[in-house]
Amino acid sequence: MYNETLEWLKNPDTWQAFAYSALRIALILLIGRFVVWLVHKSVDRFVINRASKQSPGHARRMTTVGKLMKNVISYAFYFIVIMIVLSAIGIDLGPLIAGAGVAGIAIGFGAQSLVKDILTGFFIILEDQFAVGDVIQTGQFKGTVEVIGLRTTKIQSWTGEIHIVPNGMINEVTNFSINNTLAVVDVLIAYEADVNKAMEIIRETTKQLKHEHLVKEPDVLGVQLVAALAVTIRVIAECNPNMHTFVARYMNKEIKDALDQNGIEIPYPKMVTYQRSYEEV
Repeated sequence: MYNETLEWLKNPDTWQAFAYSALRIALILLIGRFVVWLVHKSVDRFVINRASKQSPGHARRMTTVGKLMKNVISYAFYFIVIMIVLSAIGIDLGPLIAGAGVAGIAIGFGAQSLVKDILTGFFIILEDQFAVGDVIQTGQFKGTVEVIGLRTTKIQSWTGEIHIVPNGMINEVTNFSINNTLAVVDVLIAYEADVNKAMEIIRETTKQLKHEHLVKEPDVLGVQLVAALAVTIRVIAECNPNMHTFVARYMNKEIKDALDQNGIEIPYPKMVTYQRSYEEV
């Protein structure tokens, strides 16, 4: 056996056949990669052209469908390439395909979660529950949707982590990117300050606010709370979807600067002490 193997390795025809097979495999892989790249580019052009002619909501959906199409096409092409490579190295695909049918039935009984993930992914796209670029929360994960795949959805949190969630586990979703949101700012005023004057200053300040994500002029609701240490004045502002945090920060700074310039103090803890002399004791 050892001698036969050695003779086979020494045979020039063996290495020639090996080199020919390796060259064919490399060529098949290169062509496969090029075809996938070409199809992806075509899908991107199709999505861009369709999205530019539609409303923002439909454009979001087209972007999501485009990424899903690229995933499906990639899986299909890679499967075909693997079959061609196996055929190129002399493996008979007939028995392999027949065996795959039997194995597929056996695997199907244990692949219910996989089927559920795929079906849920299609319903997410068909019902337009969310799209790539939306900010959503599902379970404990909140962030921007990066990819909606056949089986999983990738969500990037604001700190950079990527959460890969099986589609079948996405039961409840909160989408922060569909409707306008409300920025809520609570301004605390000291008891010694003139509340009416403070409200007028805040009202005049909010009228002059300019922010790219402000939809309407902020509304000063009035005194929201009278607490032990402060009076709370509430201000609200309608913003673009999921931009309420940025607008609230901007409003906080502008209102604080305006109150400081007009001598309106914010509350701070106070301590009253009584000093008694030894004679009094």
